[in-house]
Amino acid sequence: MSDALKLLQEGLVKARAESSPQQILDLIPYSSFIGAEAKVEGAEVLYWLDRRPSNIGNPSLPAIHGGVIGGFLELSAAIEILYTLDVNEVPKVVDFSLDYLRPGRFKTIYANCTVLRQGRKLVNVSVTAWQDSPDTPIATARCHFLIT
Repeated sequence: MSDALKLLQEGLVKARAESSPQQILDLIPYSSFIGAEAKVEGAEVLYWLDRRPSNIGNPSLPAIHGGVIGGFLELSAAIEILYTLDVNEVPKVVDFSLDYLRPGRFKTIYANCTVLRQGRKLVNVSVTAWQDSPDTPIATARCHFLIT
């Protein structure tokens, strides 16, 4: 077993025991690059992306870059799998479908995930992102991941 995999597995055990999905995010450099964060709220995990000038794609609006929003939703879905399911290796993306519904303005983006189906090898996750209200999403994604 490689040192990186061992470090990940130890981090997963600790994060689950302490109810802290943020500890898993802290293991992934991309999450700190875009500023992704997570915490347990009630029975689910809330993910958010604070406003950060480096995430702006259209400075005239200003609006968050669509690639940052997509990356944040994919990252959130992967963390949801690692945190909530009995998976000890980073899931691999098989398919990712993203619908942009509204502009992601220069303010905090929130997201929540739902594991729709878990098979022996594939996991299907739905992700919804919003800013002002969960009733007015800015983007939704459907993700399929390969797990081992």
